[in-house]
Amino acid sequence: MFVVPIFCSIWLTSSRIWLIMFVDAMQQGMTGSLTPYVTSSFSRHSLTATTSIMSSIIGGLIKLPLAKVLDIFGRPQGFFVMIWFMVVGLVMMAACQNVQTYAAAQVFYWVGYNGVSYCCGIFIADTSALKNRAFAFAFINSPYIATVWIGGPLATAFLGSAGGFRWGFGAFTIITPFVTLPLFFVFWLNYRKAKKNGMLIKRESKGTFWLSLKYYFIEFDVIGLLLIAGGLALFLLPFSLYSYQSKGWSSALVISMLVVGIVLLIGFALYEKYVAPKTFIPFELLADRTVLGACVLAAVLFVSFYIWDSYFFSFLQVVNGLTITEASYVANIYSIGSCFFSLIVGLLIRWTGRFKWLALSFGVPLTVLGVGLMIHFRQPNVNIGYIVMCQIFIAFSGGTLVICEQMAAMAATTHQYVAVVLAVEAMFSSIGGAIGSTVAAAIWTGVFPKKLGQYLPAESQGNLTSIYGSLTVQMSYPMGSPTRNAINQAYGDAQKTMLIAATVVQVLSFIAVFFWRDIKVKDFKQVKGLVV
Repeated sequence: MFVVPIFCSIWLTSSRIWLIMFVDAMQQGMTGSLTPYVTSSFSRHSLTATTSIMSSIIGGLIKLPLAKVLDIFGRPQGFFVMIWFMVVGLVMMAACQNVQTYAAAQVFYWVGYNGVSYCCGIFIADTSALKNRAFAFAFINSPYIATVWIGGPLATAFLGSAGGFRWGFGAFTIITPFVTLPLFFVFWLNYRKAKKNGMLIKRESKGTFWLSLKYYFIEFDVIGLLLIAGGLALFLLPFSLYSYQSKGWSSALVISMLVVGIVLLIGFALYEKYVAPKTFIPFELLADRTVLGACVLAAVLFVSFYIWDSYFFSFLQVVNGLTITEASYVANIYSIGSCFFSLIVGLLIRWTGRFKWLALSFGVPLTVLGVGLMIHFRQPNVNIGYIVMCQIFIAFSGGTLVICEQMAAMAATTHQYVAVVLAVEAMFSSIGGAIGSTVAAAIWTGVFPKKLGQYLPAESQGNLTSIYGSLTVQMSYPMGSPTRNAINQAYGDAQKTMLIAATVVQVLSFIAVFFWRDIKVKDFKQVKGLVV
């Protein structure tokens, strides 16, 4: 007799999660359109990709400690802290006075967003049978289908207002708590109810404050977390910052960052293997070839995506002459296409009970085809219809592979480890994104200014620095003028190098998927209490 109330409660909570994802997707679509203008306002357009490196690293790594926070302190507490991080990040974006502050704001925001989405994902995993979970995850991400049409016009409206991009971020500091706090109260009420009924395991006191601090310091593997976060950051950032040093790669700052980064990464590996009492990465799960293959695929997809996507929005505006709204539509074909097609993939997995065949025979080949074709089509004087075609290919294949990789990771483990394995998969995705942004920034700073210097006519050579540093300056030259043609050609050369790198990386996708076990999800028995 309790089936109907429970069913309604779960679907009501799911609808709240959908609303949260809708607002976040809308905000991210707007941010993607605004970021080139934010960096250009400080004459640092070339750092567009760099702003996401630290946020990708830290935002991805935070999910593993968050899994323990949820386990030790409770889901509502962890969820509330993540909301706070999101709001702080948005406030910092609205108030930033330089690129460094904007990049730091991205870290706060993405730590919060990744934490919120992780909590929502665990709820969906806990309340759905494995055979239906692909469709459930696809449904929760379906808001991107609608928000694609909102982000560009929203960015245009805010840029045209008196407050500019700052009020765009400021508005979401109000909207975000409004849509997320209701779900926090749902989690809190259920937590209180479970605690009152004695369903929560009471954790023993660790003694004094210092003993408790020591316990959690070890439990969260703080040293290991700092080593890998610092190592990745110091190793990756020089690839996008070297061009701002007078001596380039010979700069003492660049060399020291690379050396210290490598030392920290080696130190992380040695510490985790020989010293750490508790490792925050569950290496025993990665011993499973399906889990490892899913994580590698996640990393490869994000490396490739961030290489070709980092300066894509700027390319559409400068080379193709699109408005912010038009460029946002084209740039977000991936979002709408992948989210739409993932619903179909979810139904196919529900029907066939398998996912490997979809990834290996359709997802990976179509991704390689789409990215590879853009090497030729993402150039000046090429009809934009061909770019749209490539984006559709990548969108459909991306929607297939993201769902399949999550299903592979979850199907290869017991339900007890679903939360952890999703956190590990997300960590690989985020680190892959950081690597992709680093490669994109390195190629851009290495190719674009050099080619710009070669192609610019003599009368514009004195403006090379301002052209390189600002999207608005680049678009200020009329289409068809010698200077605009030179800028467009430099864009084309940089994009070609990026796309070659993105295509080569995708070859690893075949290897990752090949090693998956062909698991039939229909064979899994439903966990007690599931209703979807």
